Amino acid sequence: MFDEIEFEKIKRLPKYVFAAVNELKMAERRRGEDVIDFSMGNPDGPTPQHIIDKLVESVNKPKTHGYSVSKGIYKLRLALCDWYRRTYGVELDPDTEVVASMGSKEGYVNLVQAITNPGDIAMVPDPCYPIHSQAFILAGGNVHRFRLEMDDEFRLDEEAFFRNIETAMRESSPRPKYLVVNFPNNPTTATVELPFYERLVETARRERFYIISDIAYAEITFDGYSAPSILQVPGAKDVAVESYTLSKTYNMAGWRVGFLVGNAKLVGALMRIKSWLDYGMFTPIQVASTVALNADQGCVQEIRQTYLKRREVLLSSFANAGWIIRRPRASMFVWAAIPERFREMGSLEFSKLLLKEAHVAVSPGIGFGPNGDGFVRIALIENEERIRQAARNIRRFFREYQG
Repeated sequence: MFDEIEFEKIKRLPKYVFAAVNELKMAERRRGEDVIDFSMGNPDGPTPQHIIDKLVESVNKPKTHGYSVSKGIYKLRLALCDWYRRTYGVELDPDTEVVASMGSKEGYVNLVQAITNPGDIAMVPDPCYPIHSQAFILAGGNVHRFRLEMDDEFRLDEEAFFRNIETAMRESSPRPKYLVVNFPNNPTTATVELPFYERLVETARRERFYIISDIAYAEITFDGYSAPSILQVPGAKDVAVESYTLSKTYNMAGWRVGFLVGNAKLVGALMRIKSWLDYGMFTPIQVASTVALNADQGCVQEIRQTYLKRREVLLSSFANAGWIIRRPRASMFVWAAIPERFREMGSLEFSKLLLKEAHVAVSPGIGFGPNGDGFVRIALIENEERIRQAARNIRRFFREYQG
């Protein structure tokens, strides 16, 4: 009898493409193979010591061991307001326009749960970070995907982007209510400049949709590029919210500290749903995160330089191996076109072959959406020597492969 019970929400979720690579990766390691793993965006460096020290100091105070606040302690929300003021010149109200969440992913998913009515449509560029689209599916909504197009330097093709919005607004029924943007983009590393957001805010006002902007990689930028915030646009808070995280900026991925800021109506919806669901992060983590935002930011520059060096080593060593990859100017990833001789097999089979024959793990582009299938995502999470070893393995694989 119980076999007949269906979980419709789970049935709407696609098969997790990355699972096939993860299973093969674990099988290779069980066989004793040394797998060089670029597949997950999980920073390998330590959290800066002054942040750890503050955590230890706070955790030794018994008063911090009780329930916290679901929307984040006031000093943490205020610290993020100060960070936005210093970084972008943006003023935020810590009481009505800021929520701290258990990682930006949790904040994003609960926001979508709070604001999505059955059948609502969200516009999501493809390829995308999977939860950007699947959160709406889980919430009972629908997703209008459109191709994310960019030039050879990973700059967004803005004209194509806005044409796709116009098409979605004209052809979708009901009209889309939300648009998700993520720049610097995961997985493609695509970037934008502030005028793009100015035009986007104007479009959202005219067409009456909300914008959810994710800037998880805003601080991981290179070659003189600085990533803007949509909230720098006058009036953006009327139509937009933005999510940010300490995961990549401060090597704090496992700490699970994120924020959602901006439009008071959307932020208020998240505050309300979180008040029913959780009691917030462990207070010492929030106290230490306040120090991360307020203290000297030299550690951020050091982390950025680490990724820059790894980017250069990877591009040069992989090129020597016969795999030419274009240079991204932001994020902790490279978005690599599959070498032409392997392109017909698709990104999943190529990723599996690369793992089996070269013992190098990458993320297949198809896992980020249909338009990612000609690419793989390579995370800069191995040190420079391991990157060079991966290149040697790939060079040998390319030379010997007879398929």
